[in-house]
Amino acid sequence: MTSSPPASSPPQLDVAEGIAWLTLRRPVHRNRLHNEDLVFLLESFRRIDADTRVRLLVLQAETLAERPVFSAGYHAGEFDAGPPPVRFEDVADALERLRPVTLCVLEGSVYGGATDLVLACDLALGAEGIEMRMPAAALGLHYYPSGLRRYVSRIGVAAARRAFLTAEALDAATLLRVGYVQELLPRDQLRPRVNALATQIASLAPMALEMLKQSLAELARGEWALPQLRGREEATMASEDFAEGRRAFLEKRTPHWKGR
Repeated sequence: MTSSPPASSPPQLDVAEGIAWLTLRRPVHRNRLHNEDLVFLLESFRRIDADTRVRLLVLQAETLAERPVFSAGYHAGEFDAGPPPVRFEDVADALERLRPVTLCVLEGSVYGGATDLVLACDLALGAEGIEMRMPAAALGLHYYPSGLRRYVSRIGVAAARRAFLTAEALDAATLLRVGYVQELLPRDQLRPRVNALATQIASLAPMALEMLKQSLAELARGEWALPQLRGREEATMASEDFAEGRRAFLEKRTPHWKGR
């Protein structure tokens, strides 16, 4: 969400109509993530998971009009302050395992550890002209294991090798081609598309939405089991959500979900 430069602030969480909007708010510092921001993000994820009315999380950032940046990753100055209260890896892992569907909005480019936050989301939409860069090798750093797994499972080993072993930026066309983002739009069309997609996702059957998200994530991680997938299939088929969905389809009306 583009705006005039505000004071650098921790993230903000807003919840309305089944959608949680989590906004990074340090645009003048390229939305670098401080330790206090990681603590806030992790606590926000706990709150979102506990609120069963929330069906979708939208992760977004305030950006500057000139050279917009979604996030430059972890604030390098924090490395000298000793062990952080919350590890960056724990935040990304918690985001990946959230109960509701997650959508990342890239109105600007993304760098460093923040590139993994995008991969930890189920979906990502981006503005034309953005780029992504993973500078771990340029900094002399071996990346944490779950982040490497997400890179390989989400965009493939070839794209992951290019990102990590060259430390070069990947342009928007490449990000779309490898599946880092699912859509690229002109900047002035991105926000209307995000709002429409958020409304669409929040309108879907809650039980099926959550179970499908969970099963797809397990398949991507190689952690699935056939009886578990069959159990979810059978649970949805026996649910009131499925009964209401069939009635609404036959009656040509919008379903009225009771939620979970």
